[in-house]
Amino acid sequence: MAWVSPLGGRRQPRSGGFTLKGYAWWVYIACIVAGMSISHTLLGLLEGGPRHGYDLKRTFDVHFGQDRPLHYGQVYATMSRLLKNGLVEVDGVETDGGPERKRYAITEAGVTDVEQWLARPEKPEPYLQSVLYHKVVLALLTDRSADDLLDTQRAEHLRLMRELTRRKLAGDLADQLVCDHALFHLEADLRWLELTAARLDRLASEVRS
Repeated sequence: MAWVSPLGGRRQPRSGGFTLKGYAWWVYIACIVAGMSISHTLLGLLEGGPRHGYDLKRTFDVHFGQDRPLHYGQVYATMSRLLKNGLVEVDGVETDGGPERKRYAITEAGVTDVEQWLARPEKPEPYLQSVLYHKVVLALLTDRSADDLLDTQRAEHLRLMRELTRRKLAGDLADQLVCDHALFHLEADLRWLELTAARLDRLASEVRS
């Protein structure tokens, strides 16, 4: 799939009530804030079958924790919250001669939550790849369409880039520089999406092995 740049266009007038400086501040915040949904990732891993906390941490670290492995406290705090919200349930308790370990299973509500999270495009912003990578790998691990996920995200990126371009053309030099900063990062995201789409078969083989 070819990538089409949305950076062309005509100058647009300033719209009434719109504060471009406020938008520039929003772009700045977007550039420095990146997130990752550990809870959705752990939920997705449970679709392969019930697991206890230690196994969840180990599986998470294999697929996603190369630079930032999970702490056990994060796992158990997250599972406690998911249990309270009805997204997982206790499937049993293992002892094996040591401390008791709860085995968790995903509920129907949990499966629905994962599906909605995977289908929902992320707010386009720089340094988003870690979240998108999690979504792509989980889609492959749970036999969902990673192609559809990437297509949806690509469309959302292009939408924001068109909006940024319109606001850049209507702004002063400071506004233009801030918008350019965001646009360059979003273009890099798009290249990453295209590269990932081209390597999905290879990635699927590796994560499922």
